[in-house]
Amino acid sequence: MAASMAASPLCTWLLAACTSVSFENELKTDPFQCSRRLPKRLKRKVLSTCCSDTSNALSPISGLLSSFCGSSVQGLMSSCLAFEPCSDSYRCNGLSSLFGSRNVGINRKQKRTNRARNSGETMAVALQPVQKVSTMKKPVMKQRRVVVTGMGVVTPLGHDPDIFYNNLLDGVSGISEIETFDCAQFPTRIAGEIKSFSTDGWVAPKLSKRMDKFMLYMLTAGKKALADGGMTDDAMKNLDKAKCGVLIGSAMGGMKVFNDAIEALRISYKKMNPFCIPFATTNMGSAMLAMDLGWMGPNYSISTACATSNFCILNAANHIIRGEANVMLCGGSDSTIIPIGLGGFVACRALSQRNSDPAKASRPWDINRDGFVMGEGAGVLLLEELDHAKRRGASIYAEFLGGSFTSDAYHMTEPHPDGVGVTLCIEKALAQAGVSREEVNYINAHATSTPAGDLKEYIALTHCFRENSKLKVNSTKSMIGHLLGAAGAVEAVAVVQAIRTGWVHPNVNLENPDEGVDPSMLVGPKKERLDIKVALSNSFGFGGHNSSILFAPYR
Repeated sequence: MAASMAASPLCTWLLAACTSVSFENELKTDPFQCSRRLPKRLKRKVLSTCCSDTSNALSPISGLLSSFCGSSVQGLMSSCLAFEPCSDSYRCNGLSSLFGSRNVGINRKQKRTNRARNSGETMAVALQPVQKVSTMKKPVMKQRRVVVTGMGVVTPLGHDPDIFYNNLLDGVSGISEIETFDCAQFPTRIAGEIKSFSTDGWVAPKLSKRMDKFMLYMLTAGKKALADGGMTDDAMKNLDKAKCGVLIGSAMGGMKVFNDAIEALRISYKKMNPFCIPFATTNMGSAMLAMDLGWMGPNYSISTACATSNFCILNAANHIIRGEANVMLCGGSDSTIIPIGLGGFVACRALSQRNSDPAKASRPWDINRDGFVMGEGAGVLLLEELDHAKRRGASIYAEFLGGSFTSDAYHMTEPHPDGVGVTLCIEKALAQAGVSREEVNYINAHATSTPAGDLKEYIALTHCFRENSKLKVNSTKSMIGHLLGAAGAVEAVAVVQAIRTGWVHPNVNLENPDEGVDPSMLVGPKKERLDIKVALSNSFGFGGHNSSILFAPYR
């Protein structure tokens, strides 16, 4: 104990002296100059104090001085750190003559000594945690669970989640001839076009005249999701708006507004819509909805082509899990059934040309498929933190378990030949959600009805779930076409509805499955009863974007 009390202040004082600013300058020229910084009289006092007592109690100090005076800074450090600092030892009588007393007059030399002593006290405090090692960890927080409490859709099969899903269960097709414009010059003249749509009661008339359809679909579906989730005026007043956000994306944005602006520019810039730039951007629909609601939490959009909605849903859920939000509206919206949109996809040679029989045109996994069919619309989920939903008495439709993203890093429009990006995405989603392969018994596939894409996804599914004999797979696109950036959100609504009802919709037009496709894994031409344990929804997009998200019944 005596050795500790004596050595600790001396150690820390010497260390402070050697690590001063002036010492650092001297060290550049001579690393062993630290001993010269001590005044001569003080050196003699240190030496006489340390050497006069040859007892074992002070023997560590001799080693310290030996390291300090005749070795190196490294030796000094190792010697100093061998002792535990003790602030009480500064009051030790044995060293009072060395470090001075606070009760007597202070001359210039003693001031220098006191400065060194105070530096030693500071260093002693700084070194204390080193001697008493304790790893500071972030407090363990209870995992915040995310649930679905509301849904809103605008689709070719209806603008209400129940009407939409009942039509899917009945195998009704929403694909027909395009009526919005004359498309006789195009080789493709069919689409999943929305024939009738009204914003009455959902969007202000003034905005309805100016906004692009993708924004009108988004705002309408978003507000319908709120209404479906029981977000009455009173409930909205009780929300912490700083913890409410909107994350709804679009693959193409306001193509009609932008196209109209180009046509106006042919006459004069003065004829251009002053809103053409903001209303053409993909983020503005999400921003306008947040402004309308006064929600000040996370608000942005993601654009990853046809994987947009899944990216938005997973990121919205992550905001809730991290505690940055309690409520999030999320999903996607697109409206590109206009000449430039149709022409662009025709140029890509991606669209079906089965104009004579529109209802039979979209046929995922069928050997006679010849491309996808364009669709339009919007889908929005109301995601909520579980306890928050319980407190306001919300109806809980399903639980969001998690998901993942990957990139093929291969080609702009073609999937990776081996399907490795999709396989990795599914496996990462299962791992992130803590779900085993055996638990998944329903998959709403991306399956767009393209020759390459359908098979690559199927190969990935069989690789990931090859031993899961209870798995059932279907494609919503067989009846509504491909809604591009809105596809994942509308299909997520279909997944939640399947969980709620216990029925999965059929795969229409699957008359002759492609070679290598096992029909027993696919849902047949009629709806099927299924007690869903865990459901997976896939969405992939141009650019090699892959996304998988998981839902389950709330328990």
